[in-house]
Amino acid sequence: MSRICELTGKGRQVGNNVSHANNKTKRTFLPNLQNVTLISDALGKSVKLRVSTHGLRSVEHVGGLDNWLLKTRDDQLSLRARRLKREVRKKVAGTEAAA
Repeated sequence: MSRICELTGKGRQVGNNVSHANNKTKRTFLPNLQNVTLISDALGKSVKLRVSTHGLRSVEHVGGLDNWLLKTRDDQLSLRARRLKREVRKKVAGTEAAA
């Protein structure tokens, strides 16, 4: 399981530990990933995703998973999130056509 947020694409970063003597050693900074269950209103089901806490706050700020997926570019999303976005877009387009 890779250490990448499925919604924002946030992954690990590389930097240095710097000692008091100014010695530098390589280290990695990992994102704070959480396994969460988000509810899709359009699909009427819940989806399990591995999301960073920053991504989770962004989803809440935009107004839910469906809004987040529709506003985000495909190149920033994981494969699972792109498939979910396709399903949501299809469902939303179907409900607008029926109305």
